[in-house]
Parts: sequence; C-alpha cells; structure tokens
Amino acid sequence: MLFRKKIILAVTGSIAAYKSALLTRLLVKAGAEVRIVMSDSAKDFITPLTLSTLSKNPVHSSFTLGPQGEWVNHVELGLWADVMVMAPASANMIASCANGQCHNLMAAVYLSARCPVFFSPAMDLDMWRHPSTQKNIYSLRSYGNFIIEPASGELASGLVGEGRMAEPEEIVKHLEAFFNLSRQMHDKHILITAGPTREMIDPVRYISNHSSGKMGYALAEELANRGAKITLVSGPVSISAKHPNIQVMKVQTAEEMLQAAELVFPNVNAAIMTAAVADFKPMNPASEKIKKTNTTSEILLENTTDILQTLAAKKGSHQIVAGFALETNDGRTNAELKVKNKNLDFIVLNELSQDNQVFGNDFNTIEIFGKQSGWLSFEKQTKAQAAKEIANYLDQLFNHA
Repeated sequence: MLFRKKIILAVTGSIAAYKSALLTRLLVKAGAEVRIVMSDSAKDFITPLTLSTLSKNPVHSSFTLGPQGEWVNHVELGLWADVMVMAPASANMIASCANGQCHNLMAAVYLSARCPVFFSPAMDLDMWRHPSTQKNIYSLRSYGNFIIEPASGELASGLVGEGRMAEPEEIVKHLEAFFNLSRQMHDKHILITAGPTREMIDPVRYISNHSSGKMGYALAEELANRGAKITLVSGPVSISAKHPNIQVMKVQTAEEMLQAAELVFPNVNAAIMTAAVADFKPMNPASEKIKKTNTTSEILLENTTDILQTLAAKKGSHQIVAGFALETNDGRTNAELKVKNKNLDFIVLNELSQDNQVFGNDFNTIEIFGKQSGWLSFEKQTKAQAAKEIANYLDQLFNHA
C-alpha cells in the first residue's frame, strides 16, 4: 500500500527520535519515497547522516541548504507529499502546529502541507496528560489531522504510563490502513454544499446566518481522503479546502448555490447538503444603500428555492441524496418529516442547544436517520470525527445499493 507513496517524515527533539531510523527503513522497504525534515533539537538524539543514508535523500532542518545557502522551499515540500508523518511529535511541536506558530522549517512545511498529516506523540506521562497538551491534540484533530495514540510503558523519566511513541511497525500499519481507506470511494463523485448564503437587502446589507462551513468542509476532506472526487459548492466562509480531490465552487446567494448544484448533480453518485441556506430573501433588493430615517422601514421577504428538495426530486436510481437538519425543538420528528417529504435517503440532525452550539464550533452532537437504518446516535465529538461517522454511513449505502 505504500509503494511509490511520497512521505515526509518530520523528526522532532525527543528521546524517541532514535526510532525514526527504523521507521525510515520500514517505509523505504515498503517502496515509499521518504524525505526527512528534522528540528535542530532532534540532532541531539540522531544524526542527519543516519537518516539521509537510510532515506537516500538529503535531510532538511533549515530554510537554507548547502554552501551557497540555497533556499529550501517548504511550500514545494508540502505540495510534494502524499502524507506527512511527525514521529516523534514532541509537546512543543504539537503546540506549535495546533496554534499556527511558524518558528522553524518543520512548522512551515506543516502549515504548507495540503496532504493528510499524522502525529505520533512522544513525551512524558504528565506532559501528555496536561490539559494544555490535550487541548492541542483536540485542535489538531479538529483541523482534520490524524493522531496515532501513544503507547503505555516505561518512559525516559522512569515513570510508567502513556507517552511512549508508537512503535515504527504500528505507524506503518496506520499509514497502510489510511491508504487502503483512500481507495474506498475512488470511483465516486460526491456533491457537497457548505456554509451560509447571503441574500442582499441593498448593496451593503444582507440576510444570512452564523454558519461557518466547518461541518461541510470536514466532510469534504474526509470523503476526499477516502478517494472520492468532491465538488464543494460553498457559500462565503473563512476556511479553505486542502485536499487536491476537492473542487470548490464559490457562491453567495441561494439561487447561485442552486444553479451550481444543478449543474453538477446529474454526474454525481451522491449529494450531501450541509449548507445553511437562507430560507428567505428580500422581494425587492434596493440598488442603492437604504438610508436610515426616523420612520419604520419594512422589508418584504419571499421564500428561497428549496435546494435539497429540488435536487432530490431529480434523483436517479443510482444516486444517494442526504440533508442536514438544524432544529431547536422536536428535532427527530422534524427530521423524519424532511426525509419523507423531500425524498431523502438519510438526514443528519443537529439540535441547537446550550450544550450543542453548532455554528462556528469545532464540536457537534449528531444523529443520523435513514429510511432503512432508523436512528443512529453519537456522542459529542469534533466535526472531523462526525464527518467520519457520516462517511461510514454513506459507504454502507454505496455497498448496499
């Protein structure tokens, strides 16, 4: 599964850095092309010469290389790779990546990488358990990164417990499983809508909502990681898609989103509508800014077109159509009605509450209702983890179609 895969191995300053030699050898033996980035502190534990010899490539640790000071293009490295693996990942580098700090070449490569990134933490027991480290781990997961959980055992400090870097053989198994999963939907084309829409009142004001697009983008990344070709029709958001399998079509209004979705829909195997489309739009948007007066102003509204219902009405026998339901009351009842009335295969329910602030949050509590499966419930989890559950459900439907 690793034959001809392009892998960046990032080695940080940890006593577990000695394991990176065996990991490099195993990756090369499996047929992967390995390029190594080291932090300066990693050189205290293992030499660049060792890793260069095993990888058969130069080892990079600074932004310049060689006697002439040639620039090491961190962007090029990030674009080159099929996957990046930070092993060992120290508490310091985990914190840097989680918070977007770019103080060395390794951090720059991580921030430039468009490929999936795996972290294999290695640190002492109390460092691993510290709330700040766990918060950083949650942040990395929420960005769509993968965490290879540390093992328990005797640590360098003499303590016994969690914090040991996973063994190289275990890391290779994680990578093989990932690339095996990346073929799961390689023959599928999936349409996803995400984010809010904006319905103009006048040239400077609009009707919208608080949707961040995080759930839709997380789902797009997860399905792309499984090999699917993704067309992501996105309203205005502040995030961007990373995976090269994702084609983004940017729109503003509900009408623009409908037109873009209708253009793509005939050629897709599935459509999942996560977007928070505005239900209403001004009947007569002003061509110039409306001036404030001392009298009460009225804005007449009309319904926008129901994108989900419009697409589902055209659904072919080979297609799966799903929607999202954001409810504040009677969530299950309303979600079941939407599946029935809109001819959906399944729906994902988010219930907005004090404990589940969906908009802009990195976490979500979801339930899935399908015509055949009934209700499936999940604990509160990151949106990246929720995306995995939705992708698993979709894959089951593909396999039983």
